[in-house]
Amino acid sequence: MTPFREKNRVWNLRSTRIITRQAAKMSRTSENTLPSFYDSLPQYRRAKRLRNNRVDRSSNQTKVDTNLFEAYLEDLWSRISEEKRHSCVYLDCLWFSLYKDGVAEPKILSWIKSKQIFSRKYVFVPIVCWQHWSLLILCHFGGKGRSKAAEPCMLLLDSLHTTGPKRLEPAIRRFILDIYKFEGRKETKWFISKIPLLIPKVPQQKNGEECGAFVLYFIYRFLQNAPETFKQEEYPYFLNEDWFDLKDFESFNQEMNSFRSNKEIVQIS
Repeated sequence: MTPFREKNRVWNLRSTRIITRQAAKMSRTSENTLPSFYDSLPQYRRAKRLRNNRVDRSSNQTKVDTNLFEAYLEDLWSRISEEKRHSCVYLDCLWFSLYKDGVAEPKILSWIKSKQIFSRKYVFVPIVCWQHWSLLILCHFGGKGRSKAAEPCMLLLDSLHTTGPKRLEPAIRRFILDIYKFEGRKETKWFISKIPLLIPKVPQQKNGEECGAFVLYFIYRFLQNAPETFKQEEYPYFLNEDWFDLKDFESFNQEMNSFRSNKEIVQIS
């Protein structure tokens, strides 16, 4: 085998090892997935090899890496009501990035299917691309467009609008279309393409390293403030620049840093 082919073989093997803790668990237990190529690997590897779309690990207390994000979100989720846990769901923080980069697309779509997003009111999709975090929220995706009170729409929350969140729209729309297709939904491609993508003017971060913490806080506050039915004619609701006081965000950030210090974040390597 030539050095070039050997290099490609090694790279392809490494790319198949990109997986998160939650995804690893689902690939072992979900009845909706076929036997996985991950099953033959000696151990699952975190997606630290995901380069441009992963926040680098840092001892800086203002940064959030994917390990801390998943651990703290899981902790937050355990504290919300059973009713909200039933009506809402979140996706693993790397699934969108992996899909966008063409890594194991069918596998990721099968994991998403197991989340039953079409039976939820709100679905939180953390996005980490270009070393920046943002949050996509899918609202009423089980709606058929028969009533404005339950029409599906998407919210893209970004704490740094200067990065141009609109640039994510092509990847988001391809992602959503493939989810519908993978689940065998009857909605037409035209209907799916017309689902509104709304980008509200939410509070903005003060430095370049707070975006991950803002996404966690967006989820936390949205769970508190979200209406029973998100009516597009009443948009933006609470989603504006005065949604919350930055002092409240700082308190949340301090609690998260305390969690970081007091709880060992397990890394799979």
